[in-house]
Amino acid sequence: MNPRDTNSTNTKSTNTTHTNTNPTNHGIVTPYEGREHGGWDPQAPIPAPLALHRTAVPLAWVDYNGHLSESCFLLVFGDNSDAFFRWIGVDEAYRAAGHSLYTAESHLHHRGEAGEGNLLRLTLQILDVDDKRLHLFHTMYRDDSGAPIATAEQMLLHVDTEAGRVAPFPGFLAERLAATRLAHARLPVPAAVGHVMGIPRKPDQPA
Repeated sequence: MNPRDTNSTNTKSTNTTHTNTNPTNHGIVTPYEGREHGGWDPQAPIPAPLALHRTAVPLAWVDYNGHLSESCFLLVFGDNSDAFFRWIGVDEAYRAAGHSLYTAESHLHHRGEAGEGNLLRLTLQILDVDDKRLHLFHTMYRDDSGAPIATAEQMLLHVDTEAGRVAPFPGFLAERLAATRLAHARLPVPAAVGHVMGIPRKPDQPA
């Protein structure tokens, strides 16, 4: 089953529900498709971290253990990215003009559980940015406990979709990303950043 084949309610940080009626030619549809970019205000303080996405866990996302399935954690993080993209100005019009952001690498850490009906809220922090790459960190919280239940560290690439290669951010986008990175520089670097997976062993323990 496509995790999107559900009557689940998705909400932004304003807690207003919405339904996507935008026709598409693809199967995976985010809650924000069909919406023009919005949220960026050059005169307003930049939140640190950003809090742009909330969603409730529908039954279709729950696995045989009774918890949010591992693939759906990434689905929710992807929706958080899409909310962020639109906040900085990357929407359907931007992609139609021939550029988009592609995920090159993702590292997920599962720290807790969520079940059907639990409300999730997401934050997003820019760790670093250069002329073509964007290093992000997401944290997922369960609203009833306030505890973080998962994190995602991601490296994204800005791509010229017509040429099929990585391309520099346009000026306006580079400025917005740099300003957000500066605002987020005062946040601590999350402990999970750069974590290498492995089984710790004592010096005398065979591999």
